[in-house]
Amino acid sequence: MSNSSDFSDPVYKEISLTNGYINRMSRDELRAKLAEFKLDTRGVKDVLKKRLKNYYKKEKLMQKQPIAADNYYDYICIIDFEATCEEGNHPEFTHEIIEFPIVLLNTRTLEIEDTFQQYVKPEINLQLSDFCINLTGISQDLVDKADEFPKVLQRAVDWMKQKELGSKYSYSILTDGSWDMSKFLNIQCRVSRLKYPSFAKKWINIRKSYGNFYKVPRNQTKLSSMLEKLGMDYDGRPHSGLDDSKNIARIAIRMLQDGCELRVNERLHGGLLLTVSSSTPIEGAPVPQMPRFR
Repeated sequence: MSNSSDFSDPVYKEISLTNGYINRMSRDELRAKLAEFKLDTRGVKDVLKKRLKNYYKKEKLMQKQPIAADNYYDYICIIDFEATCEEGNHPEFTHEIIEFPIVLLNTRTLEIEDTFQQYVKPEINLQLSDFCINLTGISQDLVDKADEFPKVLQRAVDWMKQKELGSKYSYSILTDGSWDMSKFLNIQCRVSRLKYPSFAKKWINIRKSYGNFYKVPRNQTKLSSMLEKLGMDYDGRPHSGLDDSKNIARIAIRMLQDGCELRVNERLHGGLLLTVSSSTPIEGAPVPQMPRFR
Protein backbone atom coordinates (compact mmCIF):
# COMPACT_ATOMS: atom_id res chain seq x y z
CA MET A 1 0.00 0.00 0.00
CA SER A 2 1.54 3.36 -0.96
CA ASN A 3 1.80 6.14 1.61
CA SER A 4 -0.38 8.39 -0.59
CA SER A 5 -3.38 6.93 1.25
CA ASP A 6 -2.02 7.97 4.69
CA PHE A 7 -4.52 10.75 5.49
CA SER A 8 -2.39 12.13 8.35
CA ASP A 9 -0.05 13.63 5.71
CA PRO A 10 -0.16 17.49 5.76
CA VAL A 11 -1.07 17.49 2.04
CA TYR A 12 -4.57 16.26 3.00
CA LYS A 13 -4.95 19.19 5.41
CA GLU A 14 -4.15 21.53 2.52
CA ILE A 15 -6.65 19.74 0.25
CA SER A 16 -9.33 19.97 2.97
CA LEU A 17 -8.75 23.73 3.43
CA THR A 18 -8.86 24.26 -0.34
CA ASN A 19 -12.14 22.32 -0.55
CA GLY A 20 -13.66 24.58 2.12
CA TYR A 21 -12.58 27.63 0.16
CA ILE A 22 -14.04 26.21 -3.10
CA ASN A 23 -17.36 25.44 -1.33
CA ARG A 24 -17.74 29.17 -0.55
CA MET A 25 -17.15 30.32 -4.16
CA SER A 26 -19.95 31.60 -6.37
CA ARG A 27 -20.61 30.03 -9.79
CA ASP A 28 -18.91 33.00 -11.52
CA GLU A 29 -15.84 32.70 -9.27
CA LEU A 30 -15.68 28.96 -9.97
CA ARG A 31 -15.87 29.53 -13.73
CA ALA A 32 -13.19 32.24 -13.61
CA LYS A 33 -10.85 29.97 -11.64
CA LEU A 34 -11.49 27.01 -14.01
CA ALA A 35 -10.82 29.25 -17.03
CA GLU A 36 -7.52 30.31 -15.40
CA PHE A 37 -6.44 26.64 -15.41
CA LYS A 38 -7.81 26.15 -18.96
CA LEU A 39 -10.44 23.72 -17.62
CA ASP A 40 -14.00 23.32 -18.91
CA THR A 41 -16.33 25.98 -17.49
CA ARG A 42 -19.62 24.28 -18.45
CA GLY A 43 -21.94 22.58 -16.00
CA VAL A 44 -24.03 23.28 -12.90
CA LYS A 45 -22.38 24.70 -9.76
CA ASP A 46 -21.87 21.31 -8.04
CA VAL A 47 -20.14 19.93 -11.15
CA LEU A 48 -17.85 22.99 -11.33
CA LYS A 49 -16.95 22.62 -7.63
CA LYS A 50 -16.11 18.94 -8.09
CA ARG A 51 -13.99 19.73 -11.17
CA LEU A 52 -11.97 22.40 -9.36
CA LYS A 53 -11.52 20.28 -6.20
CA ASN A 54 -10.23 17.37 -8.24
CA TYR A 55 -7.85 19.58 -10.17
CA TYR A 56 -6.31 20.91 -6.92
CA LYS A 57 -6.25 17.46 -5.34
CA LYS A 58 -4.51 15.94 -8.35
CA GLU A 59 -1.96 18.79 -8.44
CA LYS A 60 -1.17 18.45 -4.73
CA LEU A 61 -0.84 14.65 -4.86
CA MET A 62 1.24 14.79 -8.06
CA GLN A 63 3.73 17.08 -6.32
CA LYS A 64 3.89 14.55 -3.51
CA GLN A 65 4.03 11.40 -5.64
CA PRO A 66 3.44 10.99 -9.39
CA ILE A 67 0.44 8.76 -10.13
CA ALA A 68 1.18 5.75 -12.32
CA ALA A 69 -1.17 5.48 -15.30
CA ASP A 70 -0.50 1.76 -15.70
CA ASN A 71 -3.18 0.61 -13.29
CA TYR A 72 -6.18 1.83 -15.30
CA TYR A 73 -8.02 0.36 -18.31
CA ASP A 74 -6.49 1.27 -21.69
CA TYR A 75 -9.95 1.27 -23.26
CA ILE A 76 -13.59 1.52 -22.29
CA CYS A 77 -16.21 -0.12 -24.53
CA ILE A 78 -19.51 1.75 -24.28
CA ILE A 79 -22.49 -0.44 -25.18
CA ASP A 80 -26.10 0.74 -25.36
CA PHE A 81 -28.41 -1.87 -26.92
CA GLU A 82 -31.75 -1.09 -28.51
CA ALA A 83 -34.37 -3.80 -28.03
CA THR A 84 -37.87 -4.64 -29.19
CA CYS A 85 -40.54 -2.94 -27.10
CA GLU A 86 -44.21 -2.08 -26.97
CA GLU A 87 -46.02 0.90 -25.51
CA GLY A 88 -46.55 0.15 -21.80
CA ASN A 89 -44.50 -3.09 -22.02
CA HIS A 90 -46.42 -5.83 -20.21
CA PRO A 91 -44.21 -7.87 -17.82
CA GLU A 92 -44.21 -11.02 -19.99
CA PHE A 93 -42.99 -9.19 -23.11
CA THR A 94 -39.66 -10.62 -24.30
CA HIS A 95 -37.20 -7.87 -25.24
CA GLU A 96 -34.88 -8.86 -28.10
CA ILE A 97 -31.79 -6.87 -29.09
CA ILE A 98 -32.23 -5.13 -32.46
CA GLU A 99 -29.17 -2.86 -32.44
CA PHE A 100 -25.69 -3.76 -31.15
CA PRO A 101 -23.35 -0.74 -30.94
CA ILE A 102 -19.91 -0.44 -29.34
CA VAL A 103 -18.02 2.84 -28.94
CA LEU A 104 -14.30 2.38 -28.25
CA LEU A 105 -12.95 5.08 -25.92
CA ASN A 106 -9.19 5.43 -25.50
CA THR A 107 -8.65 6.40 -21.85
CA ARG A 108 -5.18 7.86 -22.56
CA THR A 109 -6.18 10.23 -25.39
CA LEU A 110 -9.78 10.60 -24.13
CA GLU A 111 -11.01 10.22 -27.68
CA ILE A 112 -13.44 7.89 -29.40
CA GLU A 113 -11.12 5.72 -31.45
CA ASP A 114 -13.63 3.59 -33.36
CA THR A 115 -17.22 2.35 -33.40
CA PHE A 116 -19.02 -0.91 -34.22
CA GLN A 117 -22.68 -1.12 -35.10
CA GLN A 118 -24.95 -3.86 -36.43
CA TYR A 119 -28.71 -4.27 -36.54
CA VAL A 120 -30.15 -7.59 -35.36
CA LYS A 121 -33.09 -9.63 -36.63
CA PRO A 122 -35.44 -10.65 -33.80
CA GLU A 123 -36.42 -14.33 -33.52
CA ILE A 124 -39.67 -14.15 -31.48
CA ASN A 125 -41.44 -10.87 -32.31
CA LEU A 126 -40.40 -10.55 -35.95
CA GLN A 127 -42.67 -7.55 -36.50
CA LEU A 128 -41.55 -4.37 -34.73
CA SER A 129 -44.31 -2.35 -33.04
CA ASP A 130 -44.98 1.18 -34.36
CA PHE A 131 -43.99 2.41 -30.90
CA CYS A 132 -40.58 0.68 -31.22
CA ILE A 133 -39.98 2.04 -34.75
CA ASN A 134 -40.83 5.60 -33.68
CA LEU A 135 -38.75 5.37 -30.49
CA THR A 136 -35.57 3.87 -31.95
CA GLY A 137 -35.75 5.02 -35.57
CA ILE A 138 -35.04 1.41 -36.58
CA SER A 139 -37.27 0.39 -39.49
CA GLN A 140 -38.78 -3.03 -40.15
CA ASP A 141 -36.66 -3.21 -43.31
CA LEU A 142 -33.40 -2.77 -41.34
CA VAL A 143 -34.12 -5.72 -39.03
CA ASP A 144 -35.53 -7.89 -41.84
CA LYS A 145 -32.22 -7.56 -43.72
CA ALA A 146 -30.11 -8.08 -40.57
CA ASP A 147 -28.63 -11.33 -39.22
CA GLU A 148 -29.84 -13.01 -36.06
CA PHE A 149 -28.08 -12.33 -32.75
CA PRO A 150 -25.48 -15.16 -32.67
CA LYS A 151 -23.92 -13.98 -35.98
CA VAL A 152 -23.90 -10.34 -34.84
CA LEU A 153 -22.35 -11.26 -31.47
CA GLN A 154 -19.65 -13.23 -33.32
CA ARG A 155 -18.86 -10.10 -35.40
CA ALA A 156 -18.70 -7.94 -32.27
CA VAL A 157 -16.32 -10.45 -30.63
CA ASP A 158 -14.13 -10.52 -33.77
CA TRP A 159 -14.06 -6.70 -33.88
CA MET A 160 -13.01 -6.51 -30.21
CA LYS A 161 -10.31 -9.15 -30.75
CA GLN A 162 -9.03 -7.25 -33.77
CA LYS A 163 -8.59 -4.25 -31.43
CA GLU A 164 -6.52 -6.59 -29.16
CA LEU A 165 -8.81 -5.98 -26.19
CA GLY A 166 -8.05 -8.24 -23.25
CA SER A 167 -4.77 -9.37 -24.85
CA LYS A 168 -2.53 -6.37 -25.58
CA TYR A 169 -4.86 -3.78 -24.04
CA SER A 170 -6.91 -3.88 -20.85
CA TYR A 171 -10.52 -2.78 -21.15
CA SER A 172 -13.86 -2.57 -19.39
CA ILE A 173 -17.44 -2.38 -20.62
CA LEU A 174 -19.49 0.66 -19.65
CA THR A 175 -23.29 1.00 -19.83
CA ASP A 176 -25.96 3.57 -19.02
CA GLY A 177 -27.66 1.72 -16.15
CA SER A 178 -27.87 -2.01 -15.34
CA TRP A 179 -30.38 -3.09 -17.98
CA ASP A 180 -28.15 -3.55 -21.03
CA MET A 181 -26.26 -6.48 -19.53
CA SER A 182 -28.43 -7.79 -16.67
CA LYS A 183 -31.65 -7.68 -18.69
CA PHE A 184 -31.29 -7.26 -22.49
CA LEU A 185 -28.15 -9.36 -23.05
CA ASN A 186 -29.26 -11.89 -20.45
CA ILE A 187 -32.69 -12.37 -22.09
CA GLN A 188 -31.19 -12.38 -25.60
CA CYS A 189 -28.74 -15.16 -24.72
CA ARG A 190 -31.64 -17.27 -23.46
CA VAL A 191 -33.67 -16.57 -26.64
CA SER A 192 -30.65 -17.41 -28.84
CA ARG A 193 -29.80 -20.46 -26.64
CA LEU A 194 -26.30 -19.10 -25.94
CA LYS A 195 -24.38 -19.15 -22.68
CA TYR A 196 -23.88 -15.63 -21.29
CA PRO A 197 -20.52 -14.24 -22.61
CA SER A 198 -17.83 -14.13 -19.92
CA PHE A 199 -16.37 -10.82 -21.13
CA ALA A 200 -19.70 -9.05 -20.36
CA LYS A 201 -20.13 -10.32 -16.78
CA LYS A 202 -18.74 -7.12 -15.20
CA TRP A 203 -19.23 -3.52 -16.25
CA ILE A 204 -19.22 0.12 -15.21
CA ASN A 205 -22.74 1.46 -14.65
CA ILE A 206 -22.11 5.15 -15.42
CA ARG A 207 -25.31 6.27 -13.69
CA LYS A 208 -23.99 4.89 -10.40
CA SER A 209 -20.52 6.39 -10.97
CA TYR A 210 -21.99 9.78 -11.92
CA GLY A 211 -24.35 9.86 -8.90
CA ASN A 212 -21.55 8.96 -6.47
CA PHE A 213 -18.96 11.28 -8.03
CA TYR A 214 -21.06 14.44 -8.40
CA LYS A 215 -23.23 13.64 -5.33
CA VAL A 216 -26.42 13.55 -7.39
CA PRO A 217 -29.52 11.49 -6.41
CA ARG A 218 -30.01 8.37 -8.53
CA ASN A 219 -33.26 9.71 -10.05
CA GLN A 220 -31.25 12.55 -11.67
CA THR A 221 -28.89 10.31 -13.61
CA LYS A 222 -30.85 9.76 -16.82
CA LEU A 223 -28.73 10.37 -19.93
CA SER A 224 -30.44 13.70 -20.70
CA SER A 225 -30.03 14.91 -17.08
CA MET A 226 -26.34 13.96 -16.92
CA LEU A 227 -25.62 15.84 -20.16
CA GLU A 228 -27.62 18.86 -19.00
CA LYS A 229 -25.83 19.06 -15.62
CA LEU A 230 -22.48 18.92 -17.42
CA GLY A 231 -23.60 21.76 -19.71
CA MET A 232 -23.76 19.59 -22.85
CA ASP A 233 -26.46 19.06 -25.47
CA TYR A 234 -27.47 15.65 -26.82
CA ASP A 235 -25.71 15.01 -30.12
CA GLY A 236 -27.66 12.94 -32.68
CA ARG A 237 -30.94 11.03 -32.41
CA PRO A 238 -32.07 9.90 -28.92
CA HIS A 239 -32.70 6.12 -28.67
CA SER A 240 -30.39 5.38 -31.58
CA GLY A 241 -28.08 2.84 -29.93
CA LEU A 242 -24.95 4.23 -31.58
CA ASP A 243 -25.83 7.88 -30.88
CA ASP A 244 -26.74 7.08 -27.26
CA SER A 245 -23.40 5.24 -26.88
CA LYS A 246 -21.48 8.23 -28.28
CA ASN A 247 -23.23 10.61 -25.87
CA ILE A 248 -22.52 8.28 -22.95
CA ALA A 249 -18.87 8.29 -24.09
CA ARG A 250 -18.88 12.12 -23.95
CA ILE A 251 -20.08 11.95 -20.34
CA ALA A 252 -17.39 9.34 -19.52
CA ILE A 253 -14.70 11.59 -21.08
CA ARG A 254 -15.85 14.57 -19.02
CA MET A 255 -15.91 12.48 -15.83
CA LEU A 256 -12.37 11.19 -16.47
CA GLN A 257 -11.24 14.79 -17.13
CA ASP A 258 -12.89 15.84 -13.86
CA GLY A 259 -10.83 13.25 -11.99
CA CYS A 260 -13.32 10.39 -11.65
CA GLU A 261 -11.79 6.93 -11.80
CA LEU A 262 -14.57 5.10 -13.63
CA ARG A 263 -14.36 1.51 -12.46
CA VAL A 264 -16.38 -1.69 -12.57
CA ASN A 265 -19.27 -1.38 -10.10
CA GLU A 266 -21.70 -4.12 -11.21
CA ARG A 267 -21.55 -7.76 -12.22
CA LEU A 268 -23.81 -10.64 -13.15
CA HIS A 269 -23.43 -13.88 -11.21
CA GLY A 270 -25.73 -16.84 -11.76
CA GLY A 271 -28.17 -14.53 -13.53
CA LEU A 272 -28.29 -12.16 -10.52
CA LEU A 273 -27.22 -8.50 -10.59
CA LEU A 274 -24.63 -7.76 -7.89
CA THR A 275 -22.73 -4.65 -6.80
CA VAL A 276 -18.91 -4.60 -7.03
CA SER A 277 -17.17 -2.80 -4.16
CA SER A 278 -15.13 0.30 -5.02
CA SER A 279 -12.21 -1.19 -3.08
CA THR A 280 -11.95 -4.12 -5.53
CA PRO A 281 -8.68 -3.84 -7.51
CA ILE A 282 -9.03 -2.64 -11.11
CA GLU A 283 -8.96 -5.64 -13.40
CA GLY A 284 -9.68 -5.63 -17.13
CA ALA A 285 -12.27 -7.87 -18.78
CA PRO A 286 -11.05 -11.12 -20.40
CA VAL A 287 -10.34 -11.60 -24.11
CA PRO A 288 -13.77 -11.65 -25.81
CA GLN A 289 -14.85 -15.18 -26.78
CA MET A 290 -17.97 -16.35 -28.55
CA PRO A 291 -20.02 -18.24 -25.93
CA ARG A 292 -21.10 -21.85 -26.52
CA PHE A 293 -24.66 -22.75 -27.46
CA ARG A 294 -26.66 -24.20 -24.57
